[in-house]
Amino acid sequence: MNIAIAGCGYVGLVTGVCLAEAGHDVACIDIDRRKVMQLKQGNPQCMSQG
Repeated sequence: MNIAIAGCGYVGLVTGVCLAEAGHDVACIDIDRRKVMQLKQGNPQCMSQG
């Protein structure tokens, strides 16, 4: 299934990864070009303290 995710924040990115791992074709769309470029380079910036 082809799926588009609007927003590459914490929720959108995790959802997209889970769907991709389940075998779906996923496209993440965001208005922040920096986030999109980081994803294309394989460097997502989702950091949380824990």
